[in-house]
Amino acid sequence: MIRSMTGYGKAEREISAGKITVEIRTVNHRYGEVAVKMPRSFLALEHEVRRQVSSRIKRGKIEVFVKYEMTGAIGTQPLLNIQLAKAYHKSFVSLKEALGLGDPITLSLIASQKDVLAGGDEGLQVEELAGDLLGVVKCAADALDLMREREGTALLDDITQRVSTLESCMAIVAERAPAVVAENAARLKERVAQLLAGQALDDNRIAQEIAIMADRCDITEELVRFKSHLEQFRCALDSGEPVGRKLDFLLQELNREVNTIGSKANDAGMAAQVVVLKAELEKIREQVQNIE
Repeated sequence: MIRSMTGYGKAEREISAGKITVEIRTVNHRYGEVAVKMPRSFLALEHEVRRQVSSRIKRGKIEVFVKYEMTGAIGTQPLLNIQLAKAYHKSFVSLKEALGLGDPITLSLIASQKDVLAGGDEGLQVEELAGDLLGVVKCAADALDLMREREGTALLDDITQRVSTLESCMAIVAERAPAVVAENAARLKERVAQLLAGQALDDNRIAQEIAIMADRCDITEELVRFKSHLEQFRCALDSGEPVGRKLDFLLQELNREVNTIGSKANDAGMAAQVVVLKAELEKIREQVQNIE
């Protein structure tokens, strides 16, 4: 199954203490890169979330957003860290004495320090929510996959049509190739005859020159390699595995063979087909950049 690297999936789950929401967004990227954003109280589960997402999505820039909304009294009561508040007060007293200041140390000053007052979710036993969280991550990834598969199907249809165009163009080139060699040989012989102006032709030398010319414009090897690369390309499309990088490599090889054919083909008809081939390969390359 061909999948696009671009997609979005969202899932929610109501639990006894609140609601977990997970959103996953993916965009094109050369490698697999996962970024997870979640509440501090859930950080102990970040590795598991990252591992689960990475096992499902092999390539692309992946952003995972986890949101937790608490309900009831647990979610509305802030937690007070008395020991930390006392430690801040002691430090402020020492600082006040050291600097010889007379400013009062107020409750608002101490309460405003980091972690003295924390949201109610800081008291969560997140390990107990691990199963729920990973379940929501799976559902979000399932929704993401559905979108990526739909886009992948559209990409596959477009690429398959263009591959057929490549095959048709190359069939025309292959059919035309022998005639091009013969026509070039005839032109060479005619030019030599004109230069010699009625003098006797050295048939052996002419044969050697024709052989050299034929070798230079022979594209048999390029045709064979192009056909082989295209067969591998089709097999990769049907493999069901993440093949974006492989397809990109095969396109480079296909383009190399077309360029060589273009440089060898001293023929307007073949040159026209080479232009079409290069244009279609470029369009396929743009599409392959979106494939996982």
